[in-house]
Amino acid sequence: MKSFDELLAESVAAHGHLCPGQVVGVRLALLGLRLLGFEAPPTLPQLKKLIVFVEMDRCTGDAVAHTSGVKLGRRSLKFVDYGIMAATFVNLATDQAFRVISTEESRDLADLYAPAEPDHYRRQLLAYKVMPDSVMFRVQEVKVDLSEYDLPGPTRRKAVCGKCGQVVRDNREVKQNGAVYCRPCAWGAYFTLAREIAWPEMNWAPGPAVNPGRPIDLDLHEAMPRVG
Repeated sequence: MKSFDELLAESVAAHGHLCPGQVVGVRLALLGLRLLGFEAPPTLPQLKKLIVFVEMDRCTGDAVAHTSGVKLGRRSLKFVDYGIMAATFVNLATDQAFRVISTEESRDLADLYAPAEPDHYRRQLLAYKVMPDSVMFRVQEVKVDLSEYDLPGPTRRKAVCGKCGQVVRDNREVKQNGAVYCRPCAWGAYFTLAREIAWPEMNWAPGPAVNPGRPIDLDLHEAMPRVG
């Protein structure tokens, strides 16, 4: 187990700056993990059972993810764009889930918990460090229905978009009139005017420079990192 101060310092280092949202996020994650009976940060066995849904794309979201150890690449961090300062913590082994919501009242009550601090910004920082959970958060016990395609692990399904040919993973394809599409082709995308381009240094690749036209003499045993 790490202390609140240790977790906050590590989260701030990863995020890039200290702000009230970082304090709220670390505390929100600590509460969510405690409700599941998990350590902070979670042990590896606990981490394999954990999924966290984050409902905001702000500083608090980074702090929640860092403190709880979840990652997009592990499929243990899920982002739902609600614009709400909240996160839901799910124990995959028990199906138990808690949604922790930051209260707006806590912002208004900062004056009561750090009255000696004249600066509003620092007053929030100090207040959020000492407020009780009951003031800062509301908690809902919830049910989260997860399909096999939401779980960590290897890709369980692939489909090919009938319009653009892109491979779509994990059952995210859309079926319309008997055809299969990716979501951008079916519903429209966040981008427009897409066109394929050539870019400078198209042949760049990490590693030693290669003379085009000559075979690459690569010792794979030397190139592969050693484990153990």
